[in-house]
Formats: sequence, structure tokens, C-alpha cells
Amino acid sequence: MSYPLVCLGNPLLDLQVDVESDFLRKYDLKDNDAILAEEKHLPIYGEVLQNKSLQLLAGGAAQNTARGAQYILPENSVVYFGAVGKDVYAEKLTEANTKYGLKTQYQVLEEQSTGKCAALIYNHHRSLVTDLGAANHFKASHLQKPENWEFVSNAKYFYIGGFHFTVSPEAIQLLGKHAAETNKVFAINFSAPFIPQFFKDPLDAAIPYTDFVIANESEAAAYAESHSLDLAPTDVVGIAKHIAQLPKVNSARSRTVVFTQGTEPTVVVTTVDGELVVKEYAIRELSADQVVDTNGAGDAFASGFMASLVLGEDVSKAVSRGQWAASVSIQCVGPAFPFPKVEYSA
Repeated sequence: MSYPLVCLGNPLLDLQVDVESDFLRKYDLKDNDAILAEEKHLPIYGEVLQNKSLQLLAGGAAQNTARGAQYILPENSVVYFGAVGKDVYAEKLTEANTKYGLKTQYQVLEEQSTGKCAALIYNHHRSLVTDLGAANHFKASHLQKPENWEFVSNAKYFYIGGFHFTVSPEAIQLLGKHAAETNKVFAINFSAPFIPQFFKDPLDAAIPYTDFVIANESEAAAYAESHSLDLAPTDVVGIAKHIAQLPKVNSARSRTVVFTQGTEPTVVVTTVDGELVVKEYAIRELSADQVVDTNGAGDAFASGFMASLVLGEDVSKAVSRGQWAASVSIQCVGPAFPFPKVEYSA
């Protein structure tokens, strides 16, 4: 293989700390949420730097997925695009990715600092507050450079982190159209409830090119609300059916919608011979003492799912690999996988 999977997202350095509930209340934050930092949130970064539990980790949702997919796949399988500053934080990201064998084709912006995310951990729940920095200035023209477009041309699978809808819808459109025109696989992850809520238009513009939609139950509910669907926010099957049936540019394959639900079964909806087919897959159960850190669990699921597709496996196997990857990752600190490598087991 030679880089069959291209991932696009916002590279961030995670500042992960343990906090109490009053810290979240102080900044009007929710458990298991992800937001872009407003002015009132900016003091958080100074505070967490003083926290004794601080850990610096390579982050950014799509970068986590890219790193995890490369962990699973043979070497030289995954290349990742995003924008960083020319600073020590970018160097730390590169070091972490190199450990996994992930190739990065960063757009380096000397006038910007590398983005950062405060990952606030409270009782195994996480609240993410992101200052995008350089990541917010990625341009589609970076993909179009000959040395970068060669990776795009040679790839067979594309994965877009939902957070990038806040940055460069043009870049997402560029990759989506290329995938549809060349019958390649194009996947997106909603990534956070605020994406379908506040970036509805660029998300809707990408859906016609999308073969796989990945999200969790909170993001599905946000989609239903923002699109005024006549469905209960808890009706994940109904929401998945709606998205599965939306117009699609490339008719060579049906759209598949995958909704994870934490400890509840993963829901998969696709169209087979003109009929909607719904399947549910029970998760891999772990005892409470095995769970170290759930930060990045959804990214890990996506890494296993995408790696499975690259390996030519069917959707049921992809879900299984995704659930396995998530179960392995949450036994580590941060969005990470253990070394020496562990191999997939059904």
C-alpha cells in the first residue's frame, strides 16, 4: 500500500488535566461536550498550565483518527493534512505522529501559533475547549500543491473531521468532488453537536459526496434539531434513516450512517437493493477499573472503522474493529494506543 487513506482536520496539542465539577461550572462548560473557545474561556489555558496533572498530548479529532488508523494498518498507509505554526508545539505533534508512522503534510504558518485544546477530565467524562490557532487558517490551495495533490490522487479513501467545517469548507468540497468523480470512498464525522447546529450549511453541502457518516447520539440529536426533523432527538435510527436517504452524487454505492451511543449498541443504517437496512452492534464491555480515559474514544472508533474499510472488510467488520480500537484506546491516557502494538481480536 502507498497512503490509501487521506485525513483532513485541525491539528491541536491537547492540554489534558483532571478537574472538579466546579471548574466546569466556573467556565459554563458541560460534560462530554466540545466547543470553540470564546473570550471568557481564554483564561483556562493559563490555569491548566499550572495544574499538576497536566499532560501534553497530540490531539485534534481527525489527527487522532489518522494516527489510530496508521497504528492498525501497514506502514505508509495514512497521510494527514492540517495547519500548524512553526513552533515547539508543532514539533511535539510531529514527534507523536512519527511514533505511529503517520505521515503529516502540514501547512506551516509562521505567523500563527499551533492550535491547542484544553481537555478537561472529570470522572471519566471530558469537556474540550479549543483555541484553533493556525489550524483555523488552513487553505484548500495547500492540497492543490503538486506534491500534496499526488497523495490525493493516489488515495482511495478520505476521512474528514467535522471540526474542519469551521475552517475550510472549500477544502472539504475539493476532496468530496474528487472522491465522487473517481469513485473513491468519502467519509465525514460530525465530531461535535455544534457542527450540525452552527455549521449546518457547509455540512449539508458535503453530504451529497459522502459515503459514510459517523457520529454519536448527541451529534445525531443536534442534527435532527437543526434540520427540524419530525423525530424525537433520541430516535437515532430514524435520524440515521433520514441521512442515509439524502441525495448522493456518486450512485455507485449507497450511503452508510454509523451512530455510536457510548455504552449502548452502535446503529448502522444503509440501503440494500432499494430498502433501508438497520443493524445494531453491541459494544465491547469493559469493567470500570479498565477504563482509564475516555478522551478520544470516538476518534478511536473512527480509526478502526476507516482502517477496516481500507483493508477491504465489510461494514460489520468495520464496526467491530472500531469498537475494538475504542476499547483499547480508553485503557490508555489520552487519545492514544499502547506500545508494543496490540493486534485486533474479534
